[in-house]
Parts: sequence; structure tokens; C-alpha cells
Amino acid sequence: MSNYVIWHNPRCSKSRQTLALLQDHSIEPTDVRYLETPPNTQQIRDVLKKLNLPAIDLVRRGEAAFKALGLSKDSSEADLIEAMSKEPVLIERPVVIHGNRAVLGRPPENVLDLID
Repeated sequence: MSNYVIWHNPRCSKSRQTLALLQDHSIEPTDVRYLETPPNTQQIRDVLKKLNLPAIDLVRRGEAAFKALGLSKDSSEADLIEAMSKEPVLIERPVVIHGNRAVLGRPPENVLDLID
């Protein structure tokens, strides 16, 4: 099993590019299809800590679910994390996790910061 994990959406070009970049460096990450197997609130909290980002920076604010759930940039961390766990389409992608660090693959080259 790889010690790299990617929260991956194969329909997303940035997610595919990030996965390809890892593979170009001989890394086969554990592929978590987060839309099919959503992370729970604790997993999202852990990733946010590894990303060193507030929840709002991991939320796809342009998604219809963002407005439908009454969310805004002023929503609480807890509300945003709960929303992402229930509506994983709200999670910005891809997220690559390695040890106690993580990066958002936007742009895909961000993943190079994680490669040992």
C-alpha cells in the first residue's frame, strides 16, 4: 500500500493531471474516490490541519449545494466541515496526503512539494 493518498475524482482534469504527475514520479497513491466514499468530519478536520487551511478554502463555493445548504464565506468551520462530509461534491479536488502533510492539487504541480 502506498504512503500517498489522493482524494480523486477521475472526471476532473486537475485530479487526473495530479495523479499522472505522481505516477510520473513512480508513486502509485491510494486512490480514494471521495464522491463514492466521502470522508467523515474527523478525516476532513485532519486533512485541513495537514493542509494548514481553513475549511472555506477546501470548499467548492461555485457548487449549487453550497448555496442550497445556505452556506457562505462566513459559515462556521463546523458547518462547512459537516456540509463537506454530507455533500462531498463540495470538497475541492484533488487532495494529496503524505504523512503529516497534504496539498491541494490546484495547480497539479503543488504535489511536487510532497515528494521525498
